[in-house]
Amino acid sequence: MATSRGSSTAAKTKAPDDLVAPVVKKPHIYYGSLEEKERERLAKGESGILGKEGLKAGIEAGNINITSGEVFEIEEHISERQAEVLAEFERRKRARQINVSTDDSEVKACLRALGEPITLFGEGPAERRERLRNILSVVGTDALKKTKKDDEKSKKSKEEYQQTWYHEGPNSLKVARLWIANYSLPRAMKRLEEARLHKEIPETTRTSQMQELHKSLRSLNNFCSQIGDDRPISYCHFSPNSKMLATACWSGLCKLWSVPDCNLLHTLRGHNTNVGAIVFHPKSTVSLDQKDVNLASCAADGSVKLWSLDSDEPVADIEGHTVRVARVMWHPSGRFLGTTCYDRSWRLWDLEAQEEILHQEGHSMGVYDIAFHQDGSLAGTGGLDAFGRVWDLRTGRCIMFLEGHLKEIYGINFSPNGYHIATGSGDNTCKVWDLRQRRCVYTIPAHQNLVTGVKFEPIHGNFLLTGAYDNTAKIWTHPGWSPLKTLAGHEGKVMGLDISSDGQLIATCSYDRTFKLWMAE
Repeated sequence: MATSRGSSTAAKTKAPDDLVAPVVKKPHIYYGSLEEKERERLAKGESGILGKEGLKAGIEAGNINITSGEVFEIEEHISERQAEVLAEFERRKRARQINVSTDDSEVKACLRALGEPITLFGEGPAERRERLRNILSVVGTDALKKTKKDDEKSKKSKEEYQQTWYHEGPNSLKVARLWIANYSLPRAMKRLEEARLHKEIPETTRTSQMQELHKSLRSLNNFCSQIGDDRPISYCHFSPNSKMLATACWSGLCKLWSVPDCNLLHTLRGHNTNVGAIVFHPKSTVSLDQKDVNLASCAADGSVKLWSLDSDEPVADIEGHTVRVARVMWHPSGRFLGTTCYDRSWRLWDLEAQEEILHQEGHSMGVYDIAFHQDGSLAGTGGLDAFGRVWDLRTGRCIMFLEGHLKEIYGINFSPNGYHIATGSGDNTCKVWDLRQRRCVYTIPAHQNLVTGVKFEPIHGNFLLTGAYDNTAKIWTHPGWSPLKTLAGHEGKVMGLDISSDGQLIATCSYDRTFKLWMAE
């Protein structure tokens, strides 16, 4: 009985706990702005969610912003975006209305004119046309017209700049040109008559004569070597009678030597710096008096001096050059003197009138060498701009432009046949040009270093002599341009060379301070 009673009381005590349901807390949901609710509670004097003190602290800390005047205008951003979309639609509409050429080359030309890349990676002609259309829809079709107009203006300005312009020359130049014309025409007739007579010689006879000449040239040997100065010798030139040799030196001295025994005859003192060249008058030692002007020389300080054979001092100075004069050369008549200068010009001096009659420009860099045609009608100049020019002294026009060398032209020479010109350059080659065809007819890979000088045999032009910085001079057949003989013996670069007027002697001068004479055995 006790057991049953205890179990019934336990059941009675447990029953109320099982029947009572747990109380569910309903969450408070607030609609609207918290800011408005807080203002209402503050107005009623309630403490609010955080209490007055907590609210003040939150406002002061900047965590709660109740009285801010900042407004985020959504409508403005929406209107900007709409404007962009509308502008894009308008652009596409314009693009559809623009006519673009279907020729791909024209499309590329238009893109180039607009300053855009003519092609992109993986882009085909259709994509390129579409890209051009899109660009034109942005910049407008007028941009292409403007670029074309600008191109036309620039072309016109370039053409105007490249046009040959003339200015009135002195009366002395007109007189000199008439004199040169009267001098050169009879000489040209004589040269042509000699060429006709030479052509009448049987072919076998001419061939045998050429073979004998080649045989003698192959037997050329150095028979005289002389130390000319204590500084490099820059130039050498035979007298017209082949009995003297003039040398120019970097010490400022010019010397005259007897040929063939190489004894010193005169030392010409007058230059204070490197002498570039010294040349004999065409009639010196033949019909010219020793007291007259027999030689001319030039130097790096721009000085040009005239010399006689009976004095060691200059007879006269030619003033006018302010920068380096590279070469000086007599006109075949002996009346005129040509000088080349580093001021991009060359000049012609009339020694009878004692004045400069021509100051000729045309090269874009310094002019280095000058040569005159055997008739006296033409002058050839070679420049440091790698171009050569042939000038007609009777009209003043440039009749031939020698374009082809890769580096500076250091030597130029006319052949006695009247139509071949040889030029030597810093690109180690010698080019032969034909005046009749007005083009380069042969390029001789002459040397292993820059070519300093070229010279045709002065009687018939049967061979060509070249000298270079590879310490050698070489002889080439004419025509054919095959190598005949290499004149080796200098220990320094060959800086100058010459052939005597009778064609029997060859002179070379070098950086090693010596000059050598070569003659066939």
